[in-house]
Amino acid sequence: MDNLVAFVIAAAVLGFFLLRYKAKMKADAARTHEAAAKGKLHSEGPRAQHPDINVEYCIGCAACVSVCPEGDVLGMVGGKAVIVNGFKCIGHSLCADVCPVGAISMVMASPGMRADMPTLTPQYETTVSNLFIAGELGGLALIKNAIAQGRDTIDTIADRVTSLRGGRPSDSVYDVVIVGAGPAGISASLRAIERKLNYITLDEGEIGGTVLKYPRQKLVMTSPVEFPMYGKFKKTELSKEELIAFWNKVLERVDFKFSGGHKVEDVKKGEDGAFTVHTSKGQLRSHAVVLALGRAGSPRKLGVRGEELPKVMYRLIEADHYVNKQILVVGGGDSAVEAAMGLAHQVGNKVTLSYRQETFSRIKERNSQRIAECMKSGTVNVIFKSTPVEVKANSVVLDVGGTQQEIPNDYMWVFAGGEPPTAFLKKIGVGFGSSDVTAAASAEAKQIIRAKLGSSALVQSGLAVS
Repeated sequence: MDNLVAFVIAAAVLGFFLLRYKAKMKADAARTHEAAAKGKLHSEGPRAQHPDINVEYCIGCAACVSVCPEGDVLGMVGGKAVIVNGFKCIGHSLCADVCPVGAISMVMASPGMRADMPTLTPQYETTVSNLFIAGELGGLALIKNAIAQGRDTIDTIADRVTSLRGGRPSDSVYDVVIVGAGPAGISASLRAIERKLNYITLDEGEIGGTVLKYPRQKLVMTSPVEFPMYGKFKKTELSKEELIAFWNKVLERVDFKFSGGHKVEDVKKGEDGAFTVHTSKGQLRSHAVVLALGRAGSPRKLGVRGEELPKVMYRLIEADHYVNKQILVVGGGDSAVEAAMGLAHQVGNKVTLSYRQETFSRIKERNSQRIAECMKSGTVNVIFKSTPVEVKANSVVLDVGGTQQEIPNDYMWVFAGGEPPTAFLKKIGVGFGSSDVTAAASAEAKQIIRAKLGSSALVQSGLAVS
């Protein structure tokens, strides 16, 4: 009898926990579907690196969901992890690291989804042999990824350097020219020193790249990172100022070969396989080139009347320089939201954020929570489904759902993204998408045949001479 009672109690307890588990799974699935709808899952998939989940191995522990710093990249449906907002993934790879059964691996999106990004090999080589891309231009925004890519591209070049040199080094031809002195470029430079390469690093501006344009005290790294020659940073969180202090320390090295004020205008590959890098200051010759450029490029403008007024700006560096002002911020990404919140916390500012969509869908989870709090408290006035139509000396006219609304204004910031250097990349022969890979491979084959057998062999082989 006692055994029967114990069995009934155990069954009841088990049933209770099963019901709670099912309710939790149902709630998780509902939240996942809500996030998917918010992020427009069916129209926007992963743009670059993202997790690939083997559902046969997935045990449904949800560790990957909870560890992701971007919030709702992953979700749980039917007890399995799924990609919800793939376009938000910026390659932390923490989900793959934390998975206890190895069900997650990091992969690149298909060429169709990456049509606006250069085609790269796993070694970050473009469709032009010995021309590499490192950093966010290749599709990954995370600083630690840029650092790793800068290091890895140099390792690939160092392994080829003997054949590239033709057996001996030359004082007139560099082993590698590194274009860009941001995280990827600095990492590549330090690795080039380590691998004893003859190199030079160029930049249109000064050392630091895009990081210099970040707001003061902005966290730029939130996980451990390892720089060539310096080892792993002990701190897990680094601010803009701390990272720039490290840049300046690197700049003091006598073997750090950096030259600023070089706007790279063209990169041409000669018949001997070497590159000529044309800059605003002259030309350099190199066996290999690493493009460690930012993806943002020139700020994208709205094209509205009055936008040329000096009160309209496209980058915010020091929010505390602006107090007791009527401010409009335009945009719906992380940069716009962070700028609006930063300005709103300065004395006397009244900040309005204008966004053309009906809700925020592309911002980090922590920013989503913070802006919701600011909206609730009235710290930031957010006007959804609105766009500026005219900028005046003391006001801005907004189109709000088809109705014009004029608001007082002293300063206006526009965060509408930037124009990536796509035209420049295509000009120097870098391919985009799978069709470009095929074309580049065909062109490479023609060059090899022409060099070895002569142009007549191209006709006999059925390849048209271009």
